[in-house]
Amino acid sequence: MIPLMLDLSGRTVMIFGGGSVGARKAAFFQHEAEVTVVSRSFSPAIEALPVRRRQLDLADLTDDGIRALLDGVFLAVAATPDAGLNDRIGRICRERGILFNNASGGPGDVVIPSVVRGRRYAIAISTFGRSPAVPRYLRRRLEREYADLDRMIELQGDLRALLKETESSQEQRAAALWNVLNDEEIWEALESDYERARTLAIARYLRA
Repeated sequence: MIPLMLDLSGRTVMIFGGGSVGARKAAFFQHEAEVTVVSRSFSPAIEALPVRRRQLDLADLTDDGIRALLDGVFLAVAATPDAGLNDRIGRICRERGILFNNASGGPGDVVIPSVVRGRRYAIAISTFGRSPAVPRYLRRRLEREYADLDRMIELQGDLRALLKETESSQEQRAAALWNVLNDEEIWEALESDYERARTLAIARYLRA
């Protein structure tokens, strides 16, 4: 597998299963995709989400019934407690060329990672199911140790624009931005005073 980031705006994600696992998957996708959850019943967590709900007993569905549900779906998530049913949904998804994530059963072709997200960045972490605790540990550590990463990204963008006006060498531009990233005093300044950090970076690493 290789990591990718997809724009799911206007795409349909269908989640089979209305329990706690389905709720987590729905919460992951609901900010960008059109999410539909199919289940016999829905947990309070799903009831609270702005997603479509379709009440069906999945155990009673034929393969043709599953195929009909999947019309127009870009990505499907099998999140039922029945591994056999999940695998059956996955088989039909593969037949239809639909991306598939399996919460319980045989592996699908999509892994849903743990995500550290800011206003200007997103970092995805996965151990491919081997250790669910490790992504959670890394996410918390990154959030704690790089609390000012959004400000640094903003500063890098600001300095990059200035460097394009004042420095013709791409190598020199890259070196200057790298030096800013490795300057602990600039990181410390970003905690409370963006303009001070910017002034310090310009004075140290941008040519007059």
